[in-house]
Amino acid sequence: MSDLLIARSLFGTTMGFHIIFATIGVGLPLMMLTAELLYQKTKDHDYVIMAKRWTKAFAVLLGVGIPTGTIAGTQLSLLWPGFMEVIGKVMALPFQIEIYAFFIEALFMSIYVYAAERIPPWMRISSLVLVALGAFASAVLITNVHAFEGTPQGFRIVDGEIVDVDPWAAFFNPSFIVTAGHVALSAYTTGAFVVASVAAFKMLRTPFGTRVYNFHKKALMLSLIVGGIFSFLTALNGHESAQYLHEYQPEKLAAAEGLFETQSYAPLAIGGFTDRETQGVKWGIEIPWALSFLAGNSFDTVVVGLNDFPEEEWPPLFVHTLFNAMVGIGSLLIFLSLIAFVWNKFLKRDHFPRFLMWAFVASGPLAVLGIEFGWVFACTGRQPWTIYRVLSTADSVTTAENLGILFILFALVYVVLGVAVVFVMLYYFKKNTVIDDINRAEQKNVPLYGSNT
Repeated sequence: MSDLLIARSLFGTTMGFHIIFATIGVGLPLMMLTAELLYQKTKDHDYVIMAKRWTKAFAVLLGVGIPTGTIAGTQLSLLWPGFMEVIGKVMALPFQIEIYAFFIEALFMSIYVYAAERIPPWMRISSLVLVALGAFASAVLITNVHAFEGTPQGFRIVDGEIVDVDPWAAFFNPSFIVTAGHVALSAYTTGAFVVASVAAFKMLRTPFGTRVYNFHKKALMLSLIVGGIFSFLTALNGHESAQYLHEYQPEKLAAAEGLFETQSYAPLAIGGFTDRETQGVKWGIEIPWALSFLAGNSFDTVVVGLNDFPEEEWPPLFVHTLFNAMVGIGSLLIFLSLIAFVWNKFLKRDHFPRFLMWAFVASGPLAVLGIEFGWVFACTGRQPWTIYRVLSTADSVTTAENLGILFILFALVYVVLGVAVVFVMLYYFKKNTVIDDINRAEQKNVPLYGSNT
């Protein structure tokens, strides 16, 4: 492996690990807030127990998300000095504001965890609203740097020097709203389906009709409703994202669809693999005219093909597979939510068939995998540029060598952290079962949040 490839792999591994905790860390507070609101409205103890248990899980995930995020920030400075030179002069604003967003999130998370039973309902709800807003703001602000990489604005480079810097123009770059929206919506989707996955698994291991079974069924239905709404909104936002690519990064859209020749009435290729030799998509299913409509809301929209660009500026052609996997998972999640809603609301069945329950169990890991596919597609599809048509990846990387040992060591650190998270979660929830929390919630003068083994 070249030093450039090792540097990319090291940072990619760090982000691939961190993004799991960052994504769930954005999505889970919304689930906590929803459960708290339902509790205050219905006084059903099941919902406050959900909020409490999800809060504990969120705290553990936050404990890993913070150090992995710190590692990612350090690696940006050490591995990509060329990139950070531009960011430091042009796009420092999101990083500075993000510190305050995280402060708000951590502060009000502490208030909710330690004082939930000492403060009135409106303060509990306000605390969770600010936790959710802080998590949302952190994600959006960091994502803004990624948006800037795809549509850089607010500066010029003259004779190798950065001049005419406008931080606000850089901040509100053309793809900011679309990209931030996609990240937030997909995070809410993922957080909901991770909860659905756990609830479905617990239902499979619990006797039908018991108090604990019904608790998990409520959690499952709540998460599937929230996940279904946000997965549908993510799909709508994905349509906007395709139009943004058509306007600002046409070669990325062409690579995503395996389109080599510029054409109107361009077909949408589903599945298959991009073949450089035949300049087409093998074993794919083509939907006539659909790509043109996706790109410009008109069937005669001209979509630029890869052959209009120098081959050295093509993104890797495997991004077509990543794009299809991301879209396929998103479509499946919408389908599962619809089935659950129809089965429960209209057919009024008492329980789901076993195969469907296992599909719900798989939905959480699939949602996380969809996030991973999406981020790899987003970043790899921009290659060979770190900042699109301004700074190449090769010019951004450090000149340091012998990075292989660091790659191995960091990979081992992430394995240890991953195992530790699973162990802590299993240990905590084994010591504090659902039935324990139900008993605490139903007894007077017994604290729910403050009584944990």
